[in-house]
Amino acid sequence: MARLQPVRGTHDILGDKSLRFRTIFEIFKSVAERYSHQEIDTPIFEFTETFKRTLGETSDVVNKEMYTFEDRGGEQVTLRPEYTAGIARAFMSNGLQQSMPCKFYSFGPIFRYERPQKGRMRQFHQMDVEIIGVPEAQADIEVLAIASDLLDALGIGQHITLELNSLGDPQSRAGYRDALVKYFGGYKNKLSEDSLKRLEKNPMRILDSKDEGDRLLIADAPRIAEYYNQDTKDFFAKVIDGIEAIGIEYQINDRLVRGLDYYCHTAFEFTTDQLGAQGTVLAGGRYDGLMEMMGGPKTAGVGWAAGMERLAELVSEDLISKPKRPVIVAPVGADAQVPAMKIAHDLRAAGLTVDMAYKGNVGKRMKRANKQNALFAVLIGEDEMGRGVAMVKNLDQGSQQEISLSELSTYILGSL
Repeated sequence: MARLQPVRGTHDILGDKSLRFRTIFEIFKSVAERYSHQEIDTPIFEFTETFKRTLGETSDVVNKEMYTFEDRGGEQVTLRPEYTAGIARAFMSNGLQQSMPCKFYSFGPIFRYERPQKGRMRQFHQMDVEIIGVPEAQADIEVLAIASDLLDALGIGQHITLELNSLGDPQSRAGYRDALVKYFGGYKNKLSEDSLKRLEKNPMRILDSKDEGDRLLIADAPRIAEYYNQDTKDFFAKVIDGIEAIGIEYQINDRLVRGLDYYCHTAFEFTTDQLGAQGTVLAGGRYDGLMEMMGGPKTAGVGWAAGMERLAELVSEDLISKPKRPVIVAPVGADAQVPAMKIAHDLRAAGLTVDMAYKGNVGKRMKRANKQNALFAVLIGEDEMGRGVAMVKNLDQGSQQEISLSELSTYILGSL
């Protein structure tokens, strides 16, 4: 029988990796809640139309990467390939329009059928932040501040660069779109197959192409800043003024785009040179047209998502929360098993982390205690039971002392 393995592009999270993930999430949660964001947990699958509508028929995610299947009821459903569409759907489904502004954070698995490589998995994990219902630049500044605070709290801010751009308002984008169609239309014979498909429906996405021939053409393509109207310039200036006031460093990257029509104004990526080719660790932008595209009223929105696996590679070992050192309870002899379990239960009720040394002689049980980096070992045998005491060994100091069972938890807690 073949050895069972995880599905390609997935991984088990346990041991040190689990501690790393938990530490990052707890820091993320703390930062988000300082900004009065509330946790939201959407289903890991939605009706396929939720993502097809929002990600666009020409996107690689929809065409190549979504995990889509028909359930037993004949419905087309998709494992979530990103967070924003599901949160937007939840906002509308739960009638939250009367509660705006809504400020959310979320964390969980994301699914995309991609070629697995370093920093890119088929099931990975994202942290997500959204502000819905605030059309002013203050929301853009706030989500950028949350991102910057998070990266600093993780101790990696010095290795990260904020790349910032404005996609303009709908009028500015329309002018830029026309310019791109005109420019790239003159090079149809040189464009890649994917870029030819994007030319009519989604020309801004050509700027994301990794094809070498496309990149040569992109170098001389029109720049979006040439098509900004005054409203766009004013909005972008407010964002820049805000992050400069906070002290967030940035670089303007006028090739940073989001191809879908509901994106507008601010687009950003936090990138690093510490992860090789997969340099983006956090990215987002403003999406004021998303709700309308999904059939709801026009509603402002801005947010970002960050990949947990990539952040986990950057975070220092010194930051990781270590598990509490346990107390090991070791019964000596078969008759002491049940009393030992009662002692362990009482110590846990007092707030201590406790494990049982279930079998083996005393030597083996003590080896287990040392392997688990235990603080104390509590030994109890027939003699100790008869006298209502336990032998407590301080494993750091190498000392031991008989302690009354009624005072056991008080003694250990007082020795911490």
